[in-house]
Formats: sequence, structure tokens, C-alpha cells
Amino acid sequence: MPTYLFVDGLDVVARSDSRMAGLDPRRLLRPGGPLFPTDRPCKVDVAAQEQPEPGPDRLTIRVRLRGETVIWSDLMYPGLDGKVLEEAYFRLEQYLGEIERAYAALKDQLVSRSGTAEVKPAQT
Repeated sequence: MPTYLFVDGLDVVARSDSRMAGLDPRRLLRPGGPLFPTDRPCKVDVAAQEQPEPGPDRLTIRVRLRGETVIWSDLMYPGLDGKVLEEAYFRLEQYLGEIERAYAALKDQLVSRSGTAEVKPAQT
């Protein structure tokens, strides 16, 4: 199951490189996982090459926290106006709430499939 990352309604992975598919959400969205921002910038693989067949290419973004703002940088995808977007900014509270909401939805989905309440982080 791939992770879909949207910024302003646009699928970042699909618009960045159509050969890619988002990595496992249990890895990306878990509490304290790679998409959780810290004061120290970190590079995060968010997608891997799937087309025309699985391959070694990765889509990587840089995630950092500046005050109450989460910044994704090293982006390169066309926005609605066709201009290339290189950075995206999020309010920290809203960003963390969305990650937590998505992870909770994932847990609910896995519970309904398996009948258990445990979601184990994917191996990194």
C-alpha cells in the first residue's frame, strides 16, 4: 500500500516523477517517523521507482522545522500554474494533526482487515 502525499491538492509523488509510488505509510507516518520534523533537517525517501518495473531510483525530500513552520524542500514538481515548486510550508500544528489523522486511519483500516489493533512500524 503506497503513501500519497498531497500539497494544496496536488499529488507530490505523481507530479514529481510518474515512475514512482509512495513508500509504505507504516514507515513514513508512524509516530516519530521520518516525516516528523525536527530542528535538524533530514532527507527522507518518500517514494521508490515502480514503473516500468521496480528499480533503484528514489524520490527524496528534505524535512525541517523552523519555529512553528514545517518546510519540505528539494521538491521539483509543477504547481497548478505550471511553475516548478521547490518548497512547501505547513503550520506545525496542522501538519502534525494530519500525520496523526492519517496514521490513525491506517490503523483503523488494518484493524478492520485483520481484527487486531496493533500496527507495527515497517522495517527501515
